[in-house]
Amino acid sequence: MNKARWVTVFEVSGSVLAMVYALLIASNTGNEVLGFALLLISALLFAAWGFIDRRWAFFALQFFYAASAIIGLFRWS
Repeated sequence: MNKARWVTVFEVSGSVLAMVYALLIASNTGNEVLGFALLLISALLFAAWGFIDRRWAFFALQFFYAASAIIGLFRWS
C-alpha cells in the first residue's frame, strides 16, 4: 500500500474507534474498560497517521490520549 492509503486506513479506523469509545464512556453502561481500550487503539492508529504524514503536533497529542486511556484502564479494571 502507498502512503496515502495507509493514512486513510489509520484516519478512518482511528476515527471510528474514537466515536465508539466516546459512546461507550458516555453511555455509562459498564463498558468503560472496553471504551478505554478502544481509545488506546485509536490513539495508536492516530499516532501512526501523524508519523507517516509528519504531523508532529498531532503525533505528540496522541501520547496524551494514550496516557488517558492507560489511566482509564487502570482505574476501571
